[in-house]
Amino acid sequence: MENDKIKQTARSEKAGISQPEIFSPSVVKNIQKYRKIQPSSEELVKGILSGNITALSRAITLIESTNPAHLIKANTVIKACLLHAKKSVRIGITGVPGVGKSTFIEAFGKHLTGLGKKVAVLTVDPSSTISHGSILGDKTRMEELVKDRNAYIRPSASGDTLGGVARKTRETITLCEASGFDTIIIETVGVGQSETAVHSMVDFFLLLKIAGAGDELQGIKRGIMEMADAIVINKADGDNIRKSKLAKTEFNRALHLFPAKKSGWIPTTATCSAITLEGIPDVWDTIAKFIEQTKGNDYFNVKRSQQNEYWMLETINEQLKLNFYNNTEIQTLLESNKKAVQNGEISPFAAAQLLLEKYFKE
Repeated sequence: MENDKIKQTARSEKAGISQPEIFSPSVVKNIQKYRKIQPSSEELVKGILSGNITALSRAITLIESTNPAHLIKANTVIKACLLHAKKSVRIGITGVPGVGKSTFIEAFGKHLTGLGKKVAVLTVDPSSTISHGSILGDKTRMEELVKDRNAYIRPSASGDTLGGVARKTRETITLCEASGFDTIIIETVGVGQSETAVHSMVDFFLLLKIAGAGDELQGIKRGIMEMADAIVINKADGDNIRKSKLAKTEFNRALHLFPAKKSGWIPTTATCSAITLEGIPDVWDTIAKFIEQTKGNDYFNVKRSQQNEYWMLETINEQLKLNFYNNTEIQTLLESNKKAVQNGEISPFAAAQLLLEKYFKE
């Protein structure tokens, strides 16, 4: 009986208080109207070239979409932006989970904006293979950089792309360059084969390591060190300084086991701390020397040309795959073949052949 009185009192108190409106009706109406408005390709291009972050973000969302109508619009935007791109330094950063990539990128990014540079950080968040969801938490881990007016952070879900690299990261680079960003940082998820994909779209490839993790030999076995232009031992602070110096020596020895790079560049090793900022300026100095050397011997331009060819072929593969799965007849036939494969009525390879033959006959 006493509980009923408490509940009734609470209800009457709540009902007796007028709840303030967070937004006025006119503001809400304008927001809803704005969200419904889809800018044209020309408006998006104009916004991107003027450095409008909203236009840039909306254009990136377009190119990440698998909707065929969005694809046509996205291609128009990319084509218009191509002439205004190619003026940035593209840096790929990788390392195993826990190596401190986000903390390092924030410290490194702040150093670059302090030098007057405009920095775009493209991060790829791993998607769940079960729920297909993604946390996209990089902005929360880079609290200072996200507030910097000369920085732009764009997290993207990896989806089902092999290795965890977002399907449209390459096109996103073009849009960021056209928007005035002169330094593009691409962070891999640090697992699978994402490093290979990122390596094929950047000028400089940085491998982050930590001392005492027991992955020195594992790093060599994976072949990741062959792609690295520099190895930086992160978290070299406090009691970890001595271990970091030892790790630097070990990795430096390991680098001599690999053949010389076509660029003529000799990979370097260094230590740094994203917390104390010790060694962060040296990382940029190393990258600047690499860019100067490779532009001097023309390897920089040759590599970019090769990358463009590679991504043309990758785009063809991606588009063929997209068209195949968006075909309504194939979708129907695919479902029936899935059941037949599950029931053991047909082999997976024979079912795939039937589907492909059907698709190409059309």
